[in-house]
Amino acid sequence: MSASPSLRVWLTALPFLLPLAACAPQATTTVQASTPVSAVSFYPHETGLAWSYLPEGEGSGAPAYTLRALGVTVYGSQSAQAFQLAGRGADQTWYRTVDASGVRLLGLRKPGVNIRLEPAWLELPAQTAWRLGLTWQGQSQITVSGDDGKEQARGTLNYSYTVQDRRTVQTPGGRFEVWVVTRQISDTLGGLFPATQQLWFAPYVGEVRTPEGLLLTARNFSARPGGQ
Repeated sequence: MSASPSLRVWLTALPFLLPLAACAPQATTTVQASTPVSAVSFYPHETGLAWSYLPEGEGSGAPAYTLRALGVTVYGSQSAQAFQLAGRGADQTWYRTVDASGVRLLGLRKPGVNIRLEPAWLELPAQTAWRLGLTWQGQSQITVSGDDGKEQARGTLNYSYTVQDRRTVQTPGGRFEVWVVTRQISDTLGGLFPATQQLWFAPYVGEVRTPEGLLLTARNFSARPGGQ
């Protein structure tokens, strides 16, 4: 099933959700450190963790986006960790499995639209796999449905990742040793995601730069000993 014209307009606009939402500033609270370091995993996902982000190039006084780890829920018939991004009118939730073997995206949801991925999309590799030059790739079937569960579109997503560098970066949130990863995506639904994006990942911290170009400005948990 291909996307209808009206749905295709929404799907094409999806990658620009964050920039468009920036046109509607809202008051947001920057998160403050409070979660004990002992509770934070290599891939942070513990309930209550929060991160604040700003688009690259924006000043520190701009309204922030806040990403929160909501904890375990059921997505479809599978147990998943929920992560919600809010701020500037944005409201989007990702459903993932997170363990030592990697981070896998089961699907994502915003008001009125649910995007399910089968098999799950491998976003980050096994903890012990990180090295310069590491690559991984995969393919998922995409099903788009409304809040009523009615299927609106179906297609195929192909993705590939390359670990390009390991470097020290400075953001408003601090100084971090990060893995620099480039991901490339194509799909048959007219472009759910930009074709090429770069992210920065720091163990025990999370995404320092998100694929959408948001930079970490604050988090509500402390650094792991020996880390940032």
